[in-house]
Amino acid sequence: MSAELDGLGLESAPSRPTGSSPTVPSPASPTAPRGQQRIARVLLDSPLPQLDRLFDYRVPESLMEAAVPGVRVTVPLRAAGRQASGYIVEIADAQSFEGVLSELGDVVSAARVLDPAVYRLIRRAADRAAGTASDLARLVVPTRQVRVEKAWLAAQEAVSTSAEDHAPPQVEPPALTGYAPDAFGRLLDTDAPEHERRIALTAIAHPVEVAGRWMPAAARTLAELASSTIAAGRSAIIAVPDYRDVEHVAHALAALIPVESIARVDAGQSSADRYRGFLRTLEPRPLAILGTRAAPAAPAHELGLIALWDDGDTLMAEQHAPGVHARDLALLRQSDAGCALVLAAHARSTEVQRLVEVGYVRPVAPAGRRRRRITPTAQQVGADGPAAQARIPSTAWRAVREALDAGPVLVQVSRPGYAPRLACTECSETARCRSCRGPLALRRNGTAPSCQWCGALAIDWACATCESTRWRTVGRGSARTADELGRAFPGARIVVSDGDTPVRSVAAGRTVVVATRGAEPVAEGGYRAVLLLDGERMLARESLRVVEDCVRWWCTAAALAAPDAHVLLVGVGGAVAQALALGEPERVAAAELADRRALRFPPSVRVAAIAGEPAAVARASAEVAALEGVDVLGPVELGDERVRAIVRFDYGRGDEVARMLKAALVKAATSRVPRIPGSPPRRRSVPLRVRFDDQEPFDDPGGAPPGARTAASSGRMEG
Repeated sequence: MSAELDGLGLESAPSRPTGSSPTVPSPASPTAPRGQQRIARVLLDSPLPQLDRLFDYRVPESLMEAAVPGVRVTVPLRAAGRQASGYIVEIADAQSFEGVLSELGDVVSAARVLDPAVYRLIRRAADRAAGTASDLARLVVPTRQVRVEKAWLAAQEAVSTSAEDHAPPQVEPPALTGYAPDAFGRLLDTDAPEHERRIALTAIAHPVEVAGRWMPAAARTLAELASSTIAAGRSAIIAVPDYRDVEHVAHALAALIPVESIARVDAGQSSADRYRGFLRTLEPRPLAILGTRAAPAAPAHELGLIALWDDGDTLMAEQHAPGVHARDLALLRQSDAGCALVLAAHARSTEVQRLVEVGYVRPVAPAGRRRRRITPTAQQVGADGPAAQARIPSTAWRAVREALDAGPVLVQVSRPGYAPRLACTECSETARCRSCRGPLALRRNGTAPSCQWCGALAIDWACATCESTRWRTVGRGSARTADELGRAFPGARIVVSDGDTPVRSVAAGRTVVVATRGAEPVAEGGYRAVLLLDGERMLARESLRVVEDCVRWWCTAAALAAPDAHVLLVGVGGAVAQALALGEPERVAAAELADRRALRFPPSVRVAAIAGEPAAVARASAEVAALEGVDVLGPVELGDERVRAIVRFDYGRGDEVARMLKAALVKAATSRVPRIPGSPPRRRSVPLRVRFDDQEPFDDPGGAPPGARTAASSGRMEG
């Protein structure tokens, strides 16, 4: 196992004696004899890299019973002269610090919210990303809700003497619908070899009805896997990208297992409900734990399964420091717990494709002819002349017209609004905002243009190049496409679903749904046809992941069609179109991975983006560049006297590079800038930032300001 993990860039977990429980080192007994010294090792809740270690505090006599691993505490910071919050990670009998120890301040609550397995995970994940464990703990452990916690503690005390209250629910393991009986093999068998318990799952590509609600078939599959795990007396964790996925899986789970066996830990809930769900994961009973990207780090009793849906979705990448991806959390957690791992999607990401090619996970596909084939209009026989080159070819018009007689039709477009781009009528330069130089767009017909970056209205706009005050629209967004389709199909109901006006579901009937990528609602009975527009425009985006992102968007939209419905892709040809026509999107992932391997781009190698003051970036990049198998791209200017360099390195060098960059972060954070006598105090900017496995440096620098997220361009919303 250690050799396998080294090749993946995942360091193996610390070995434990055979038969020992997967916990931190055994704490001293809370009822230690009087006079015996007990030391609490505390993780401070601080983002400062120089404080990212365990601190020893002497446990006073008054806190001997309350100070146990996992509880929230307050401790004094001698250097700063103030109190800090933290968590007790372990209790020891001997101190590791040679000096005089300060006493533990107070135990905030008796709830042991930092589970030992969770601490091991966030420590390994933080070290791998040169981050701090407290940053990850802040994402995993929700903000304390006092009333909720007190009610939960009282309930736990009431049932602590009754074993029946935590007995596993009586659940019949469901059949895994749509897959061959032996497809999953010994996935959930705890005695099976680990390589048999990790799979890359291709989802069934059509919607299904579960307990009166239509949903993607993948939600049912994930629920069936979790229910089988619960039936075996173990917990399951399911992580999905956004709130709609959470609702689908939650509904499917409720149809298979008791509601009290489901715990939601997603941020789409109120703070009280999220904390209540988190506390339930601490209980000693098997649960189906459902959440978004931080869910793989949730506490779980006897963890038996981790399942991720659509790991290629950008919402699965954490935006807060240290920016660890949900897929990496799942891989680390699985290697520590020895549980089953399922990475499910309609179109495999290049990261999962790499895991398949190195033999770390095995592929599983639906049985029979359940693969979805997408027909490129360019390859259709009888595509007639100039009409075949139109935004909506004549063959697509005919397919939509015929399908509307049977039910709803889905039309996917690349951008929201009426016109995604405006240009000067005189010089054809892109119309830009006077405030931030962002591109202007027209959200609705008849309204004033607005900036796509800052949202400012362009009331008195004039071209910065020729000073003309006249502009023209370029391209068609969802609103303009809906207007055109409404005129083409009178009598049909037109529905627009995008980031501004998301629609979750549509009823059966003569309906045309125009949706941006990721905002497609589920139709009752499935769509009778799916039309994928603007393929050429979507592929023109400058990004390292543009091809696999587009394939994923198209396959996800196509999976909402009824089993016998037509799916047409406009404006795309070549190898990508051929792979989709064969129903084999994994061919695209394999080709993309081969190209990146030749160019040394992720995920064939790992990368780290170093941004900050030029001198600090130069020092940090020079140190790691001296390592074998490491090279540095840049630096490039970011503005505000800051630069960025990209470090590329082999997976086997990950630990060493992370340690060196962490040391550079500590050095930069603790360095002091001499203050000029008589000058006023100034707020000090962060001299250095490091982010591992970040895709932003490879995106189009002209498409959005650095760090900006154009959420309005799609309908994906985190829950």
